Amino acid sequence: MATIVDVNRVVTTNLSVTGVSTFVDVDTSTINGINYPNAGPLSNRNLIINGDMRIDQRNAGASVSGTTVYPVDRFRADEVTDGVTSCQQVSDAPADFSYSLKVTTTTADASLGADQYCRTRHRIEGYQIADFGWGTADAKSVTLSFWVKSSLTGTFGGALSNSAANRNYGIEYAISSANTWEYKTITIPGDTSGTWLTTNGIGIRLDFGLGVGTDYSVATAGSWTSTSNALTTTTAGLVSVIGTLNATWQITGVQLEVGSVATPFEHRSYGDELARCQRYYENGSYYIRYGISNSSITAACYTPAYFIVQKRDVPTVTGTNDQGTFDTISITTTAMAVGRSNTVAININSGTFQANAEL
Repeated sequence: MATIVDVNRVVTTNLSVTGVSTFVDVDTSTINGINYPNAGPLSNRNLIINGDMRIDQRNAGASVSGTTVYPVDRFRADEVTDGVTSCQQVSDAPADFSYSLKVTTTTADASLGADQYCRTRHRIEGYQIADFGWGTADAKSVTLSFWVKSSLTGTFGGALSNSAANRNYGIEYAISSANTWEYKTITIPGDTSGTWLTTNGIGIRLDFGLGVGTDYSVATAGSWTSTSNALTTTTAGLVSVIGTLNATWQITGVQLEVGSVATPFEHRSYGDELARCQRYYENGSYYIRYGISNSSITAACYTPAYFIVQKRDVPTVTGTNDQGTFDTISITTTAMAVGRSNTVAININSGTFQANAEL
């Protein structure tokens, strides 16, 4: 006799067993044609914020170019070469995703100087990796997974590094078919050496190299090293996206989680993901009524403006004021006093602000 229990009822039935029986509960999920064994509905697995590239507070999907730009929230594109790239949130993505980050080479640089580089970077706050135990004998392994697509094929490189950039782990992945979404997973052993911040500073840098000079191509693939400022591995012949005119590289579904097995991408609600992004960058607005009617204001006027989410650190704030010069005082991680520093004969004004507390 066996009793089978679920959350709704208790059922008693007969169960006949001959010999030795083994009962295995196999929970599997198939997503994009990939089978994930023992994949459960665990939350807060993914240390990457905006890994599905949904949030783009700065540009609303417009393309951006420059030495340092954020084409989507939390993902920074750096281009320090004699070439030019255009970066943009696009709607081309694999199944179960709506967006990807796309980098396109608009001016090629096929001969990089030693100190030149093109990369896409994501920085993880130290508070988020406190349970990794990195820098100790109890360091945990982590697994990086992502979807990638490029007009080029071959071996691409990248690296993980600490805040001081003196502990580095080189990663490599191959793209075998041009212009085709491919899924990649890389398991990284925990680093038992070095200093890894567990504060509101940089815990981990994750870099995808898209063309890197020799000064930054110093990480050994598949092992931890103490070399400095590694953005990619030293493997000869790594693909350089910046080196080919009109070359493209796209990424989405980026996940970093504790353990040696990649689980399905953790799809969080839009509101949850936006709030996580707003810890580092927020587009805001304000409206001020001074309570003085039909009279000139003869001094600078300010009012409290509260951030939607507490910032990682005291942010740098810029903005607009429709009645005068935008000005802020007493900025903290939760609020600021905002107004105008000039005097205008009007008792209402409004504007927008951008609060930046990126790592």
